[in-house]
Amino acid sequence: MMMTSSKEQITTTQATVILINYILASGILTLPRVITEKVKTPDGWISVILGGLIAILMGIIMVKLSQQYPNKTFYQYSQDIVGKWVGWLLSLIFIVYFFSLSAYEVKVLGEVTSFYLLEGTPIWAIIIPFMWIGLYLLLGGLNSVARLYEIILPISFLLFLLVIFMSFKIFNLDNLRPVLGMGIAPVFKGIKTTTFTFIGPEIMLLLLTYMAKPDKGVKVILVGVSTTIIFYVITVVMVIGALSIDGVLARTWPTISQIRSFEIPGLIFERFESLLLVIWIMQIFTTFTITYYAAALGLAQLFNKNIRSPLFILLPVIYFMTMIPKTLNDLFNMADMISNVALYLFSTIPLLLIISKCKGGKA
Repeated sequence: MMMTSSKEQITTTQATVILINYILASGILTLPRVITEKVKTPDGWISVILGGLIAILMGIIMVKLSQQYPNKTFYQYSQDIVGKWVGWLLSLIFIVYFFSLSAYEVKVLGEVTSFYLLEGTPIWAIIIPFMWIGLYLLLGGLNSVARLYEIILPISFLLFLLVIFMSFKIFNLDNLRPVLGMGIAPVFKGIKTTTFTFIGPEIMLLLLTYMAKPDKGVKVILVGVSTTIIFYVITVVMVIGALSIDGVLARTWPTISQIRSFEIPGLIFERFESLLLVIWIMQIFTTFTITYYAAALGLAQLFNKNIRSPLFILLPVIYFMTMIPKTLNDLFNMADMISNVALYLFSTIPLLLIISKCKGGKA
């Protein structure tokens, strides 16, 4: 069993920051559209809240499972629960899930950056430097990752809230009315869609091992997911309120379109979409790096290797996966596929907790 060194340990606050940064990724740009496509009413923000509450519940279950096996990650204790071969296979599926999600985030970064910031630049020229910087960060260990995330998160919050609330001048409350005008049924249709947006609590299956106070795991879930619920509800409400349902459905990246819909003359910057994209790129970087780390950690623990080798091995694998989607429709189909895998994968966690309880846990 691999013991956690003091250099690798992270505080409860750092674990919370990692969780928040993990969840806040491409959803900032896409959530208003994908949730409105499903709900087809202004009530998507209610679906976001309900989806977030489900994420909190699943996160608590994951924490309770990990607390049964101190000083072990999911990759290690899954074999104690369901046997060597089934546990090994389950761990391998988690590894594939993590690096697939990592590849998806990088691909979204390349598409949006190429379209809005570096028009005409080949996507590979955007993606490769981004990935190498991520590798450089991860070679410093989890503590280095946590310290960088602590810098990124407050900057992201400050700039995002500044930019999003500047759009109040084009906000129309009537675009959010009537609340539940078509009943509660459309709201439930949107809950599955928010599952992909709130992907993130599963990182606690690994992080708990590195926390100095693993008994605070439930607090990390409550604070981390609740913060992202607030963040995403603000995004959905402000974007639908500014653009209307029809306006949101007509745009691929509605949050950017909302920011581009207004300007404030007289300021140094009259257009603010660049600020939003800076925030978003930082958040994509955090999601990419932590999922990349989670996949590499899994390979290292399954094959009893140092994590450095899997980090280098996975880099080209992730890059080639980013090249698979050729169009935006392919990319969104990839997102749906990962979301479905996550749904089925995480549904096994309560079953694992029940089996662990029956076996007595604390292995």
